[in-house]
Amino acid sequence: MVIVTTIRRDAITLPAAPLGPDNPLPPLRLPHEVHRVDVRHRDDLPRDMARQAGYGHLGSLLPVRVRDGYGRQRAPRTFETLVIENDRLTATVLPGLGGRVASLVHRPTGRELLYRNPVFQPANFALNGAWFSGGIEWNIGATGHTTLSCAPLHAARVPAPDGGEMLRLWEWERLRDLPFQVDLWLPDGSDFLYVGVRIRNPHQRPVPGYWWSNIAVPEGRTVLAPAETAWQFGHERHLRRVPVPPDPLAGPHATDYFYDLPDAQRRWIAALDPDGHGLVQTSTDLLRGRKLFAWGTGSGGRRWQEWLTEPGTGGYCEIQAGLARTQLEHVRLDAESEVAWLEAYGPLAAAPVTAEAEARLEAVLPRAAVDEAHAAWTPYADAEPAGILAVGSGWGALEVLRAGWKLPGTPFEESTLGQAQAPWLELLRAGSLPEPRRVRPPGETLVAPHWRDMLETAPATPLTEYHLGVAQWHAGDRAQAVRSWERGLELAPSRWPLLRCLAVADQVTGNRERAADRYADAFDDLCQERRDDGESWTAATAALGRETLEALLAAGRTAEARAGWERLYPAIRARGRFRLIEAGLLLAEERPEAARAVFEEGFEVADLREGDEAIGDLWSRISDEPLPPHHDFRMRPGTQGAGPAR
Repeated sequence: MVIVTTIRRDAITLPAAPLGPDNPLPPLRLPHEVHRVDVRHRDDLPRDMARQAGYGHLGSLLPVRVRDGYGRQRAPRTFETLVIENDRLTATVLPGLGGRVASLVHRPTGRELLYRNPVFQPANFALNGAWFSGGIEWNIGATGHTTLSCAPLHAARVPAPDGGEMLRLWEWERLRDLPFQVDLWLPDGSDFLYVGVRIRNPHQRPVPGYWWSNIAVPEGRTVLAPAETAWQFGHERHLRRVPVPPDPLAGPHATDYFYDLPDAQRRWIAALDPDGHGLVQTSTDLLRGRKLFAWGTGSGGRRWQEWLTEPGTGGYCEIQAGLARTQLEHVRLDAESEVAWLEAYGPLAAAPVTAEAEARLEAVLPRAAVDEAHAAWTPYADAEPAGILAVGSGWGALEVLRAGWKLPGTPFEESTLGQAQAPWLELLRAGSLPEPRRVRPPGETLVAPHWRDMLETAPATPLTEYHLGVAQWHAGDRAQAVRSWERGLELAPSRWPLLRCLAVADQVTGNRERAADRYADAFDDLCQERRDDGESWTAATAALGRETLEALLAAGRTAEARAGWERLYPAIRARGRFRLIEAGLLLAEERPEAARAVFEEGFEVADLREGDEAIGDLWSRISDEPLPPHHDFRMRPGTQGAGPAR
């Protein structure tokens, strides 16, 4: 048999905002509210759902950094793509952006089956910040959009079960320290893209597991899934079982509907246009959950749609599939175990009625065929790459070197180690962290128990004490973390990273005044130490400057906040986030007209978080007039809080 499926490199050019540098300050606290079920309502849930909803919650994002350096000024940018294609489908993958499937085109009809975003615009939706809308994304780690949303993945060709080739994506997920892979397989003549997913837990302990495949499809489609009821989740943080509404996209507010599929039911979800054409996703039974996310028809939801793309280009909703019934749950991955399943994505033409869509799906892709494809793929999950197409991070290579793990099919080669891993490689091999050769913001901290143990036995330099304190804080030993930071402070040539950590500790314990003192000292030390207005020092100045100003204003120390404001670089002061801070500072100085003028001049807070009411709250203190529409991101009028699970 002649195999005509091809995998090739290509590129697309989009109007794109820059990602910018990561925030260099370790996220000792979660930067935003993580979605979880209110404990008062867990008794209302089935026992297994309640147990999983209370399991595996994050205490911080460590060791991952926050990505908040992006803006909103777009210019043409070329992105490398990997294209897998047969005579029926063309799938375009972005290996440098989380392995996102940006486009899935049905070649005979020319139909785009996904919502394809015409721009690249990062926004603050991922667990660690930068995320963008559109396509099919692979979410691993914890409730929310993965920290790998805008990160590169490894990619390679591997043998496929039919004798052709698959496209393999893989990486090391750092929140849970787990390797995973996504195999995209497009058999010759197939109308369906097969996706084999495997998550491995190589540790000798159980680890919380999480996976949701999020599929963006254009609005105006009828979403169908084989369930009569759903678990609804919104801003009230309460999961409640409701009948599936006739038109779940018509509600005024952003809402999640987690379809309550019967245990024996085939797993699938579809989105069909008024003519009955669209996309269907199905899988083997392990991927049990199905969900619809709708932005709602209210002004805030519409504003978010515009924010994430170009105004006038049409909105989207998301249909999703996950390991648990809801995204508020984490599943237990036993020690030295793995989970794997197969998904299928393709066109569906049927009347937009559940029974008819399911019958049509069974006709074009029988349930048994999906199980057979999974069985055929399983032996190839360990197949070694035949040709590297893209390179991800070096963190997996570092962990493999440390533990000596054998992970067939997902090689984390030593050649992928880079500057970020270099000091940790020296700690592993020589037992000490190297002193930096020049003054610069400290690098990333590793916080897993084995790295913490190595830091505790390493020579107690100020840099080691800094990293040790961060690891101890992550482990919940906050008193010992403070002692490590205080020891490091005694001899540290660079004091601001340690002072900032101590300031956060003061905030957590409610000592607002001492936190403000330490923030002021830390920012002063940074301003004296910074060498230029290059990328790394600008990122440090913006990150620490923001936290310092907010701490000083919270303590009522307006004059000091003004002095700190003046020490920011002009380019930082011009950013939307800092224009918002400036308006708050002017109001604290009893200059409401000047604060209002900031709003009238206009600004865009690039890293505004979904559900964040800061703009509306400040406006209400300045004016009795309605919030200007371009600042109206409220997901429920008159309320605060995080949005649905997404």
